[in-house]
Amino acid sequence: MTIAKVWIEDGCIACGICEEICPEVFVVDDVSNVKLNVDFNEYASGIKAAADACPVEVIKYE
Repeated sequence: MTIAKVWIEDGCIACGICEEICPEVFVVDDVSNVKLNVDFNEYASGIKAAADACPVEVIKYE
């Protein structure tokens, strides 16, 4: 699967799970953010794992 876009919807609780699972793509400050200039396809499995682990289900990708 090719991933062209990753984003965080409203409602992030800044738990840090996404950054723990895939620090190459996610960084948590006040809320989770997607890093710029990342080849999402290189980290597709980590992005999917982070989205699946998100307790509030706000990590989205396409």
